[in-house]
Amino acid sequence: MRERNATQADGEAVVFFVRCDGKPHGYLNRCAHVPMELDWNEGQFFESSGLLYLMCATHGAIYEPDTGKCVGGPCRGGRLRHVEVEERDTPEGRAVFWLPDDTLRPA
Repeated sequence: MRERNATQADGEAVVFFVRCDGKPHGYLNRCAHVPMELDWNEGQFFESSGLLYLMCATHGAIYEPDTGKCVGGPCRGGRLRHVEVEERDTPEGRAVFWLPDDTLRPA
């Protein structure tokens, strides 16, 4: 998993990238329930089983890693803010690239 600093209208933010079923996914590191970062320790987003769900360390909300949909906890039905990513071939091998939008950009 990787994290990158970002900026958005209300200030600084962090985005993170995970793999689920071999595909990369990116999200804003902010719980859908309360705007707090999700990770337990820096870069640790998955609950204790390791790869089933992303989990908010503060409220225990759990999210599907491939959709960002909250499937348990105080924000059930909510979603993490998706970050568009693309995987490409590079001279060093396959790499994941963040495709910023107008509201969330690299810092």
